Amino acid sequence: MTAPPRQWRVAGSCFEACNCEAVCPCRRLDKRLGGRSSYETCDFALSWRVLDGHADEVALAGLSVALAGSYSDDEAGSPWRVVLYVDEGADDLQHEALAAIFLGRAGGTSFENFGRLIGEVYAVRPARIALEHGRGRGRIVVESPVAVRGTEPAAPLGAVSCGIPGHDHPGQELRADLMRVSDGALRRQVSGRCAFATDVDYRSAA
Repeated sequence: MTAPPRQWRVAGSCFEACNCEAVCPCRRLDKRLGGRSSYETCDFALSWRVLDGHADEVALAGLSVALAGSYSDDEAGSPWRVVLYVDEGADDLQHEALAAIFLGRAGGTSFENFGRLIGEVYAVRPARIALEHGRGRGRIVVESPVAVRGTEPAAPLGAVSCGIPGHDHPGQELRADLMRVSDGALRRQVSGRCAFATDVDYRSAA
């Protein structure tokens, strides 16, 4: 294992879904702060497409990452328990860099926004990841443990933002007709729940 990158940036698009009702109660809607999950436990799938990025001298553009996880509002600190999926097209250096960035181990924006919440990493796996990040729809397919389809805008009244991409990156709330995760301890399938799409720009602190 090499040391986490010191100077890095990943910018592109993101799409996520969870088992909460739309609009997800953790989102910020206009000036209303987020709150507890709809059903006390949040099971989620997140995805990122890196359109521009590097980690020190390692190029990261064109690669994808997905993260499946769960947390309980009623557990102290609500630690996330996750599996990270890294694009199977990444070479060893790219794989290590993306894992360090998206698990928060490289510090910076991704740590501040969500990585600091990760309490346990079940696995980091190379995977075939297919993403569709577009206006009014989104899709995540990680063969074969994760499948998400968001096809219907939830049309909230007001600007919606999420802490994972950052509240300076407002986006579009969607309703997912499928969110399925089936990987070890992470198992949940729901339909008609919340999803969210926006852009993202994470950077190192240095």
